[in-house]
Amino acid sequence: MTAPAALWTTEETCAATGGRPAGGPDSWEATGVSIDSRTCAQGDLFVAISGERFDGHDFVAGAFEAGASAAVVSRIPDDVPEGAALVQVENPMAALEALGLAARDRTDARIVAVTGSVGKTGTKEALTLAFGALGPTHATQGNLNNHIGVPLTLARMPKASAYAVIEMGMNHAGEISALSRMARPHVGIITTIAAVHLEFFDSVAGIADAKAEIFDGMSRGGTAVLNRDNIYFAILAARAWSHGLEQVRGFGAHPDADARLAASLMTDAGSDVTAAIGDRIVRYRLNVPGRHWVHNTLAVLASVQALDGDLDLAAAALEKLSAPQGRGARFEIPGEHGTLTVIDDSYNASPTSMRAAIAVLSAASPARGGRRIAVLGDMLELGDTAPQLHASLAPDLEAGDIDLVFCAGPNMAALDDALPAQLRGGHADTSEELADTVVDAVRDGDVLLVKGSLGSRMALVVDALKALGDGESDEVSHAV
Repeated sequence: MTAPAALWTTEETCAATGGRPAGGPDSWEATGVSIDSRTCAQGDLFVAISGERFDGHDFVAGAFEAGASAAVVSRIPDDVPEGAALVQVENPMAALEALGLAARDRTDARIVAVTGSVGKTGTKEALTLAFGALGPTHATQGNLNNHIGVPLTLARMPKASAYAVIEMGMNHAGEISALSRMARPHVGIITTIAAVHLEFFDSVAGIADAKAEIFDGMSRGGTAVLNRDNIYFAILAARAWSHGLEQVRGFGAHPDADARLAASLMTDAGSDVTAAIGDRIVRYRLNVPGRHWVHNTLAVLASVQALDGDLDLAAAALEKLSAPQGRGARFEIPGEHGTLTVIDDSYNASPTSMRAAIAVLSAASPARGGRRIAVLGDMLELGDTAPQLHASLAPDLEAGDIDLVFCAGPNMAALDDALPAQLRGGHADTSEELADTVVDAVRDGDVLLVKGSLGSRMALVVDALKALGDGESDEVSHAV
């Protein structure tokens, strides 16, 4: 078995961070980078960053127990193993950023950055598959898309990467600008602009301005890939041109889109897609249901074309697409007379993503006697508009032939009040209180959507439903 290639050496780490060796062997190599001793792997370089509630130096010893090759520290912990390899710096967080910048400087990889109000992570996964079919591709893991996650992702990038996919998130103005300047992407994607994080912005237009910061780190030869169906397309395109970008490519169903949805056959199991990418017609299969998935893969193929990649290979790779856990993955729970299907979308929520998920539930086909049931938790960070935005989901649920709706959280009380009596399954102040009510109400053949912002803890409902199968639930192959 071939040993992993060295990612960082003693000399490279010290040169990048301005640190100095402090004990341990004169020379070492690291094959990865970690900031969490719980997930630190053999051969990792552990960076002891600190936060408001923790000091990374308290976990250096644990990182070495897990097999770390070395650690970047600002002070030497008392419990560090004798002979451990350390690099001492003034500020470990600044050192992590320096490693990210150095990794970006030394690579010839073509960088694709993706942000947007919704759909970032799913689009990132699709980009990773598409570019992975074209060459060695490095990508953001999980949801590491903030001021810590982006430098960590860059610091982990192998020198020989041909492509890199970097997800960028924010909830305040100014955050994406710093990330973009660090990653210096060749392609910048904005999936869409919608009403999220309104607690921190005066308007949706302010969110558009913040997302446009993705252009700040891009060179004149870069390409902006923008949602042609979104009302902020013209504003974002103007921002891209003002940064000197050479190309702006729109994607969507709009007749003027450069990556245009020509036709699609959508079912509960996925979609067969025909897309016009520039002057090319590309046909591909998605084994994930939902128009939003189709839409965002158009951005993926627009990015492939912008970087002169093979569209046919990239499109074919999309057949393997599945969503991350908590973002629409389906699983089935065996019962006495059939199965109960759960769509786990408990990781995040906004009005736009709620409507997309409701549409997926609406298209689902319950077994005979089964029902379509929505179990919804609060959408957070919506500010003073929260009650109104929650209540506004009622018409979508009625029009989508949803049979029953359960609500959790103070904001979802507004939706519960807005629903007709026959749809109201129950409301509770917390997801924990609601879980037993939902478990008692479901039956074989039902299809349930469980969705809410991470802080609403709707995963507790998912866990309660999984417990019905005594751990024997089966994940469905066309997870979304």
